[in-house]
Amino acid sequence: MSKGDRARQRTNARRIVEQQKAAERRRRVTTWTSIAVVVVLVAAGLIGWTVLAQQDKATASKLTVPPGVVDDGTAWKVGDGPVTVDLYEDFMCPICHEFENQTGATIKQLVQQHKITVRYHTVSILDRSSNGTKYSTRAAGAAAAAGVEGKFVEYHDVLYANQPAEGSNGLTDAKLIDLGKSVGLTGDTFTNAVAKHTYDPWVTTVTNQFTRRGFTGTPTVVVNGKQLRGHNEGVPTPQLLTQAVTQAAS
Repeated sequence: MSKGDRARQRTNARRIVEQQKAAERRRRVTTWTSIAVVVVLVAAGLIGWTVLAQQDKATASKLTVPPGVVDDGTAWKVGDGPVTVDLYEDFMCPICHEFENQTGATIKQLVQQHKITVRYHTVSILDRSSNGTKYSTRAAGAAAAAGVEGKFVEYHDVLYANQPAEGSNGLTDAKLIDLGKSVGLTGDTFTNAVAKHTYDPWVTTVTNQFTRRGFTGTPTVVVNGKQLRGHNEGVPTPQLLTQAVTQAAS
């Protein structure tokens, strides 16, 4: 082998060694960069989790669940019959008022006959229809305050009897308190709960549950877990409700 060939071999060997060292340096840089990225992501995740946890805690701290509610804390129970009827209502909904006028007496009769247990879910999907006063939420919150005092049904009925027009400002808090007095709610507990909107955040949780269950409009009537619809998707008639209850009980 000539001197020139040996020189070229040494040069190639040095080049290969330098390339290997450079590749090793790149691997170390990439590794440390990846580790740094992971550390940043973990830290960001921990920060995000902490923020979310604090938000959840803040929301929970504002939520007062009325004692006595059922169905995961979303409904007022009336009656003790074997068939469960879930009613989802909005106190500003004119069709809910129509349903109450048409079928309310039948519901009360079925309760008195111990045929059904009614679970009233008071939702607030029509807050947008009260010019920013959030009447649906306030009315449902007032009904919750009445329920705590054992007067849910009485207050439920008087709210419908005095239902404001959809698109109006709704009733004032003072009027909601006066309606309570008309059904015997004269104590400070009810008055303060309405004035301070104690149960309004709870109404929001009930409405969120309504949405998660796939419902979109009121009134929604569910008999033993099956939604009951009237003719052409209309409001169920008293006859249709009675028939559904009879079938569910058999």
